[in-house]
Amino acid sequence: QVQLVESGGGLVQAGGSLRLSCKASGSILSINTMSWYRQAPGKQRELVARITSSDNTNYADSVKGRFTISRDNAKSTVYLQMNSLKPEDTAVYYCNADIWTLMAMRGDYWGQGTQVTVSS
Repeated sequence: QVQLVESGGGLVQAGGSLRLSCKASGSILSINTMSWYRQAPGKQRELVARITSSDNTNYADSVKGRFTISRDNAKSTVYLQMNSLKPEDTAVYYCNADIWTLMAMRGDYWGQGTQVTVSS
């Protein structure tokens, strides 16, 4: 069994910063791509940033230059540094990971989500 647990969300004023973390645990053999998604009220879930196992990254246009995704493979953790936050960044942020388990099964796993609220 695999779990993803996010942390670091909260309330921040516009222009501020937050750092999200997501730690994977359980019967993990290897972790491939790790991603952050977000879902605002009344909107579809959207990809925010993605990082591959070889540290290639890509970002949604709306966050380029403001957000940075990184990972620590030794800790099975992915981070999202969010700077210059805007009210439109308000959403529930979800961690996603493509994982090979010790049972030689590959799966797509999600965290429970962490709320980010940016006040104007």
